[in-house]
Amino acid sequence: MAPTLHGSTYPVAAADKVVKPQARTAAKRERILDAAMAVFAARGFNNGSLIEIAEQAGMTHAGVLHHFGSKDQLLIAVLDHRDQVDVVHLEGQHPPVGKDLLDHLVRTTEINATRAGIVQTYAVLSAESVTEDHPAQEYFRDRFTGLRGMVAEAFRETAPADVEEARLWQAASALIGAMDGLQVQWLLEPGAVEMPAAVAAVIDGLIQWLNGPTEGR
Repeated sequence: MAPTLHGSTYPVAAADKVVKPQARTAAKRERILDAAMAVFAARGFNNGSLIEIAEQAGMTHAGVLHHFGSKDQLLIAVLDHRDQVDVVHLEGQHPPVGKDLLDHLVRTTEINATRAGIVQTYAVLSAESVTEDHPAQEYFRDRFTGLRGMVAEAFRETAPADVEEARLWQAASALIGAMDGLQVQWLLEPGAVEMPAAVAAVIDGLIQWLNGPTEGR
């Protein structure tokens, strides 16, 4: 018997039957991802356990495996979740290209200064990924390769037309390295590091370097 309203029966919409379970599933996955980010940030992937993640998420170990299948798959889901958080506020939900990307990177450091947990998760997992057979190694290798290409293209718009390709990639590597290093310093001593200003200074310095003489370099 369908529910009644003032003595009359009315059908339950099919969407109501489907959306609510889906919403509950999405909420559970979100809780697991948040818990996994906290555990991986504090203990790293190797030392963080699914049992602890399940406890923080308020569910069972089997429940976590039901949603993500394995610890490795959960790690990749955490990294994908982090990437989505990075672009959710952007038009089209993807980073800009060209010179606009440089401004975006400065704005990203401003946002990161308000979300230490996400920054710490990235810092811990990226450093840990260099270890043998780490499940996130391919993810970070591909991420850095793609990011270097995007930043090199951004610097191309600020450099002379005859700039060497190798110089653009060197500038890109330097900027990415500076940003990641600043994040570690900020995590250890937040009050001593002004990330947006430092990143902006690095970008300005690299633009000057790209436009300077190439002899002896």
